[in-house]
Amino acid sequence: MVTTPTRPKATGSTQVRTVSSPAALARARTLLRGFWPRLEGNGGAGGSSYYLILGATLALTVIGLMMVLSSSSVEAITTGESSYQLFLRQGIYAVVGIAAMLFLSRRKVRFIRGLAWPALFLALLLLVLVLAIGTEVNGNKNWIVIGPFSAQPSEFAKLALALWMGAVLYRKVSLLRRPMHVVVPVIPAAVIIVSLVALGHDLGTSVLIAIIVGAGLFFAGTPMKMFGVAGAAGVVFALVLAVTSANRMGRITAWLGHGCDNGQDVCYQSTNGIYALASGGWLGVGLGQSRQKWNWIPEAHNDFIFAIIGEELGLVGTLVVLVLFGILAVAIFRVVNRHQNEPFVRIVAGSLMIWILGQAVVNIAMVTGMLPVIGVPLPFISYGGSALVCNLAAIGVILSFARTKQESDLSTS
Repeated sequence: MVTTPTRPKATGSTQVRTVSSPAALARARTLLRGFWPRLEGNGGAGGSSYYLILGATLALTVIGLMMVLSSSSVEAITTGESSYQLFLRQGIYAVVGIAAMLFLSRRKVRFIRGLAWPALFLALLLLVLVLAIGTEVNGNKNWIVIGPFSAQPSEFAKLALALWMGAVLYRKVSLLRRPMHVVVPVIPAAVIIVSLVALGHDLGTSVLIAIIVGAGLFFAGTPMKMFGVAGAAGVVFALVLAVTSANRMGRITAWLGHGCDNGQDVCYQSTNGIYALASGGWLGVGLGQSRQKWNWIPEAHNDFIFAIIGEELGLVGTLVVLVLFGILAVAIFRVVNRHQNEPFVRIVAGSLMIWILGQAVVNIAMVTGMLPVIGVPLPFISYGGSALVCNLAAIGVILSFARTKQESDLSTS
């Protein structure tokens, strides 16, 4: 008889469990597949849009505070003021704006819609007050000054108009094939607001408000053929505003390359902005090390802050800003797309998206020389309390829409 030797059992040895490679890969795929739905909230309800919008907005605001401190400190010192003065003031506005954003983000859609008419009447009242008791700065009469603080009602008018258009147009969605229902009452109200802003000699804001009106009508479902007439009328209106102001015509001719023969001309600001971007290179000269902010670029902390970003943080810094705005655009568009059956939300969110991102595009194109200088700040980043508070409040409205959709999806799942 042949016996088969057996291996003695080891005593006290540790047994190691091995997992087959296919099983490990399947488990990893399951984890990765479930990560994004968990981030969005129960199978893609929209939570990721909420956090992407919130994260990109806060990141842009922090970059703005940092760059306001860097770009404004030198000019403040030359005027005998504290180098932290504008930064601290902008910080206060940021706290107020974030508080407004968080407050609005927790409100229901019904509450947001209820703000539409009061906001419009308040905006009209403030715009009239600007013409009566406002302060003129750099040729534009846009500010109401109260002690050390100033307010720019035209920024609030953008938010108010977007809310009001949503409240009016969502009731008329089925009637917008008729031109009369497209025109009344949106166009008369828009003309009044644009005219009040234009009387303050602010062409840039007037154009942006007209763009917001067009966005509201577009997201309401207005037939595209009606935009041809409106677009032509808008171009004529903008040209009239341009030719009736020597300051505006000077900026346009400077953009076309005329009158740039010496260093003290209408090309001064834009030329030095290009110098700042060019000297930044790939990685920049270092945070706080800008040369052009030493009184070479007027409004370095405001309209031309993107040039300082390019000089101090280089191409990488400017790309970070562009990526954050890109994330904001994609996330807000997802909110708009998820509310196709809710006209009020779609109209308001779409209008706010076009306002914020369109203004960012115009500012960056202005700084890089692709558009004439029209005095449009960069959202969340340029110095300006009214603009920052209103931009953050607008994001709060969009966050409310994103959160509301997420909660409704979770409740029905």
